[in-house]
Amino acid sequence: MNNTRRSFLKTTSAAALGLIASPELISRSALAQAGRVGANDRIIVGFVGTGMRARQLMEHIPRERAQIVAVADFWRQKALDCVAEKHASGLIPEGKDWNVYNSDVELYDNEKLDAVFVVTQDHCRTLAAARAVLSGHDVYAEKALTTYIAEGRQLVNIVRKSKQILQVGSQQRSMRLNEYGCRMIREGKLGKIKLVQACNYPFCPNIPEDYEEQPIPEGFNWDAWQGPTQYRKFNSMLLGWMMWREYAGGEMTNWGAHGVDQIQWALGADNTGPVATAPMSSDNGAVAVKYANGVEVRFELDPGKGPMGGAIFRCEKGNLEINRNNLKANPQELIADAPEADPPEGPTWIARPHIENFFDCMTSRELPHADVEIGHRSITVCHLVNITRILNRPLRWDPAKELFIDDDEANTYVDRPRRKGYELPTA
Repeated sequence: MNNTRRSFLKTTSAAALGLIASPELISRSALAQAGRVGANDRIIVGFVGTGMRARQLMEHIPRERAQIVAVADFWRQKALDCVAEKHASGLIPEGKDWNVYNSDVELYDNEKLDAVFVVTQDHCRTLAAARAVLSGHDVYAEKALTTYIAEGRQLVNIVRKSKQILQVGSQQRSMRLNEYGCRMIREGKLGKIKLVQACNYPFCPNIPEDYEEQPIPEGFNWDAWQGPTQYRKFNSMLLGWMMWREYAGGEMTNWGAHGVDQIQWALGADNTGPVATAPMSSDNGAVAVKYANGVEVRFELDPGKGPMGGAIFRCEKGNLEINRNNLKANPQELIADAPEADPPEGPTWIARPHIENFFDCMTSRELPHADVEIGHRSITVCHLVNITRILNRPLRWDPAKELFIDDDEANTYVDRPRRKGYELPTA
């Protein structure tokens, strides 16, 4: 990981000096090195999903290194609107166009791509990423990577067997301040950790049973949009998928995916997780988790006031608050030699360095900053917090077996049944 971070810093420095070449457009089928992307090859990209986050990422793909050629969405009009928007913004050059597909499978089967960006709704993301990997593509998958724990391990196994690159969109892994802060904690520069405080990210309710059915919009494959979840009659309220438990984990798996990822990084827990969880309150959803080394993380801070992209680490020599592209210390001299913050690319967010790292690793075949195992382990902690809220009692977790210890009821939440036709492939 130190090597990949060094390559990230070298790449971003070179980009700032204008040293990155503008290669010719070339597809995977024409590449040397057994189909791998070469250092001077233009990377051919397709997008699965065309919503708000996908459209943001499209604008931040370095044009000197890559070119988007196609998009896929279960709602065709949404994809067409995206293409029209990118024509208007100038992202699609005059006289050019993107091919539009109605499913990820059609995209993989009909385009010669090097990389796929999977930016679907949470409950369809793991399957779309697995299909992309098994089709021979390197993948940038947004977070949350999964909606339940077992599918994450299946995806890791698929990626490892295929030897493809999968970068999870936890972009704080490619921010200099975040790397510096997490390394300080991990290397013990602030002394022993006494306590970690994180936001009490909200969960979400189940879909109500008695909602009104509405006509399915024309050109919308409603069955495929629901993917592995139970088929339900259409109502536009379901399109706000992040607020429903069947489709996502609320802010716990949204912003919480970023905050927990920084905690895992700082604790040196990228390949493991906590060993115990317990509710702190029966009414506000606060949960404490404990790691094998005794460090306790309390998800208890007001999300409106706490560090949504990180946590507060209370240590022997002082406190360090890690947030997105931002550090605060008490005493302040603890971070006197911290690097400059990364320049923002838009309101409060940065994505390009993380995408650059993904493209670098497509050439080097090194593990990216937010490799699939890292993404799986981080979002697992989010799922553990939500399961603790559901059961409202202490739980013991085995991070090696990825099962609850002596608790059959809790283990029913590790996996989920999937609808026929939307099963996850095996590695």
